[in-house]
Amino acid sequence: METSKKKIELKLEGLDGNAFALLGAFKSQSRREGWDKDEIDTVIEEATSGDYNHLIATLLDYTE
Repeated sequence: METSKKKIELKLEGLDGNAFALLGAFKSQSRREGWDKDEIDTVIEEATSGDYNHLIATLLDYTE
């Protein structure tokens, strides 16, 4: 499945800004919305492939 077209309902504003907390919130919500492990792992791998700003930008690409 093409994850670049999928988004989850998650507002990053107001969450703990810690990278691990943000990734955890993304994982939890994507599981609740029916994403499979490979889809989640793909986003997490992309998000963690750069610096903190890259992580935020990647998560924003997959949330609405």
